[in-house]
Amino acid sequence: MKTLTVWRSQPLRGVITVPGDKSISHRALLLGAIAAGRSRVTNFLDSADCRATLTIIRALGINVHTVSSTELIIEGSGLHGLREAAGVLDCAGSGTTMRLLAGLLAGQPFLSILAANSALSRRPMDRIAVPLRQMGATVLGRQGGKLPPLAIQGGYLHGIDYVMPVASAQVKSGILLAGLYAAGITTVHEPQPSRDHSERMLRALGVTVHSKNTTITIQPPTGRLTSFDLNVPGDISSAAFPIIAACLVAGSSVTIQNVGVNPTRTGLLDALARMGAQIALEQQPSAGSEPVANIHVRASDLQGTTIAGAEIPRLIDELPILAIAATQAHGVTTVHDAAELRVKESDRISALAAELRKLGAHIEEFSDGFAIEGPTHLHGAAVDSHRDHRLAMALAVAGLVADGETVISDADCIDDSYPGFSESLAQLGALQ
Repeated sequence: MKTLTVWRSQPLRGVITVPGDKSISHRALLLGAIAAGRSRVTNFLDSADCRATLTIIRALGINVHTVSSTELIIEGSGLHGLREAAGVLDCAGSGTTMRLLAGLLAGQPFLSILAANSALSRRPMDRIAVPLRQMGATVLGRQGGKLPPLAIQGGYLHGIDYVMPVASAQVKSGILLAGLYAAGITTVHEPQPSRDHSERMLRALGVTVHSKNTTITIQPPTGRLTSFDLNVPGDISSAAFPIIAACLVAGSSVTIQNVGVNPTRTGLLDALARMGAQIALEQQPSAGSEPVANIHVRASDLQGTTIAGAEIPRLIDELPILAIAATQAHGVTTVHDAAELRVKESDRISALAAELRKLGAHIEEFSDGFAIEGPTHLHGAAVDSHRDHRLAMALAVAGLVADGETVISDADCIDDSYPGFSESLAQLGALQ
């Protein structure tokens, strides 16, 4: 278990790229597996989570050629070409892998066992198990299917009209993947809009998917899914860390190139704009059906804001790093309606409160969020990542504006989503 040591930074300057989008990389593997023919994926995110999906796809009989760590050729076997795995399918710590695969495997006429590591074993899976059972699949798990591991006996599905109790792109995507194999139309109603990468990619492959407000319908395809070439855009959830670092470190001017700016993912940019951040987007050619931009950021004098309601699904993964921005903003920043943070890789509300207090931040914890009063003069400390990649990186950015030395334990979890994170900071002039 490695540590990461960070000191107060000089101004950050330069141009960087961030790794490929994690959500899109997962989906490219799954859809490439069931498309007809050869698909090529470049700028694939070579992270622990995405490697779990890759290993499982291969175990299901799909040939994937590794041109490089970030370029893959997927030999798709068509909608009905997956084969029963010889053993357990290990999702490691990836909730996206487990929930999306649950939907895909619900449509297959064989048994699959989805295993998890200790962290993923605590995350709720009844939210995907319930609708899949309604569609006709058998889904078993611990505590009545609430927790991993999951055993799925699929096949013979029918479409449903399902109202989701919690906005979740993972659950929505799992249901839509199952809908590819169902008799009749499948309809999903979300409480708030969540990221729509699955809908965009399915349409690009020739599937009839309709979206209106928070209602999504999918018709099972009558023909083959078309193969594709996809250059995965940079992950805005990863870009969030250098974006906020540049906002907070005095004198900084940073550009992050070729970042995906899907409007269902840009809640962070909207919140920072309200806070007074100096951020400009320069549009670039799209990556498949995904909009892309270069993001220019300068050091900014931030003000507190309130984040709640429909905005939460558009920045749920960015709330840990936004909390760091809040410690340096004038006034109070309040987050509500984000109870989902408690069932991520860690209880991110409790973990944030515990670790930021070690650095001297003023944070109040709520059941569904937190409030942070700033600006606060942070001081370095020994802090714990809680084996949560986004918390580890958020604490590293906090260390860039704290006096003294900040040491983050178990920092190797950063590779779950942002391999090369330390190198990116060093490229911008930090960690010197």
